[in-house]
Amino acid sequence: MANAGASVASLWTEVNRCGQSGDYTRALKAITRILHEVKDDVTALHCKIVCLVQNGSFKEALNVMNNHSKVLTSDDVVFEKAYCEYRLNRVESALKTIESASEQTDKLKELYGQVLYRLERYDECRAVYTDLIRNSQDEYEEERKTNLTAVVAAMSQWEDAPLDDLGLPETTYELCYNSSCTLIGQGKLTEAFNKLRQAEELCRVSLSEDSDVTEEDIESELAVIHSQMAYIMQLQGRTEDALQLYNQVIKLKPSDVGLLAVTANNIITINKDQNVFDSKKKVKLTSADGVEYKLAKKQLQAIDFNKALLAMYTNQAEQCRKLSSSLQNQNPGHPRPVLIQVAQLCREKQHSKAIELLQQFSDQHPESAADIKLTMAQLYLIQGHVTKACDTLRSIEDFKHKQGMVSALVTMYSHEEDIDSAIDVFSQAIQHYQDTQPGSTPHLALVREAANFKLKHGRKKEAISDLEQLWKQNTNDIHTLAQLISAYSLVDTDKAKSLSKHLPSPDTMAFNVDVDALENSHGATYVRKKAAKVTGENLPKEQGQGDIKKKKKKKKGKLPKNFDPTSTPDPERWMPMRERSYYRGKKKGKKNQQVGKGTQGASAAACAELDASKTASSPPTSPRPGSASGSAASSAGVPPRQQKPGATSGATRKKVPQKKKKGGGKGGW
Repeated sequence: MANAGASVASLWTEVNRCGQSGDYTRALKAITRILHEVKDDVTALHCKIVCLVQNGSFKEALNVMNNHSKVLTSDDVVFEKAYCEYRLNRVESALKTIESASEQTDKLKELYGQVLYRLERYDECRAVYTDLIRNSQDEYEEERKTNLTAVVAAMSQWEDAPLDDLGLPETTYELCYNSSCTLIGQGKLTEAFNKLRQAEELCRVSLSEDSDVTEEDIESELAVIHSQMAYIMQLQGRTEDALQLYNQVIKLKPSDVGLLAVTANNIITINKDQNVFDSKKKVKLTSADGVEYKLAKKQLQAIDFNKALLAMYTNQAEQCRKLSSSLQNQNPGHPRPVLIQVAQLCREKQHSKAIELLQQFSDQHPESAADIKLTMAQLYLIQGHVTKACDTLRSIEDFKHKQGMVSALVTMYSHEEDIDSAIDVFSQAIQHYQDTQPGSTPHLALVREAANFKLKHGRKKEAISDLEQLWKQNTNDIHTLAQLISAYSLVDTDKAKSLSKHLPSPDTMAFNVDVDALENSHGATYVRKKAAKVTGENLPKEQGQGDIKKKKKKKKGKLPKNFDPTSTPDPERWMPMRERSYYRGKKKGKKNQQVGKGTQGASAAACAELDASKTASSPPTSPRPGSASGSAASSAGVPPRQQKPGATSGATRKKVPQKKKKGGGKGGW
């Protein structure tokens, strides 16, 4: 027994020495030997649990606690149990374990804050860290401040909550980084980018002081800062610069799977329906193990949406439908999964089915049906159903009285020539602003547009009430008064006359008006007319004082070339050439003698050689009927088609009419 006690004491000494040096594996062996000698030793069991936690064996540590629950009370190992559950991503169980503790120590509060952050209960988490910073002073104060700024940044990004300045000095790059994330959530992109530059410099300076840190380690640590810089560039529309910086982060292959997933997802959003092959490679990084524990729910949701969209862009219709249906089951009230399914149906030209799906969702979830109904209206317009589109838009309570919506509805109703419905849209919008914001700028603008619309379409009586309302708001508005008088002039002339008294005098209206400049302006259309002659005032004019008419100058005619002024012009020069007395017809030139004679393309010499009448053996040709003997003799050596018509008598010669050439000769002098 004495020897056993001595060995246990020496083992405890070894455990103490190993604990101080951080050799938990060796300490665990010594504790196992102690428990072999002394079973159910509370201190030894507690030390074994701590060693297992330090070595990352969280499941084994939980097994030890569960197997010895009779010996180890819940208060003895409440922190270790909650921490193991937290590290095993059993966050809900860790929360229950912490809340079951009889006393909330500082280390439990630290863990409680981490658990609340993972559960995205940011308001409670902020209160926990604020209390810790106020009531504790130790070497972990800087880490608590960093965690508090991370909570504030998450609230700014995911909850759009109004935040107060914490007033914490940004002495570390972690604090600068979290501050920049808060500014991004507030939309202050330029300030956020400058803050990231400051964080990058602080990171380089702090890490370069450690001689064991290499340049690769520094770049790996800067990866999260560079990825956030690229995100700001993407928000600013500098997509090329953002894509280049994102790819640099991917090439570093950082160990943080959450950072890789976010960076790859942002690259996919830049690619959209282009560079699909690169997007299909990047989407694998968003599905790595452990990503779901590193990112917020909204980040994971955005990644899943982009996966479905990528399936649609790559024409994987079935895959797109499966992903969007799964998203709809996970987020039943979110409109985006339905919109993705509708987009896929539209790509397949199934617009009617898409409208049915949208109508079904809007009936089931009226609280989030605004985007759905806008899409329905767009699909109705694509199909040419303008009235149905208008009815759908008017059913959106949140938007139907907005100025842009009123303008769109009036335009569409005007296109359909439904003036009554357009006026009804104006009336409802005006009544809405009359009840909520009377006399406001949007209210008066709608009244004026309604009056102009009614005047344009001849609704004078309906426009009068709007114009009177405008004039009462501003009695110095001469333009509105003129419109009102013009409208009353067609309805009630007495009222128009009484209102015209409020018009300023002509002298007042013409004050400081340059008439000449007004007449010479670009838009002036006035032309001064001469005064008409008054009958009865025409007096006999004296001789020589009559009206002198201006004679028009005659232009000199153009004379032909080689004109001789001394020669007598031809009296028949205005007649066509054929009708003149001296016309003898056209002379046939030598060039025209061979045209149409003989075989096409053959010359005269060739025809002579081939002529059978010139050979000695050929018999003499018979003369033409009715021709003289001299004529026959003269034609003995020439073929009949080449004989000249001059040898025949005038009685038998038939005059061949001349064909008129195109563009016949001009008559001349």
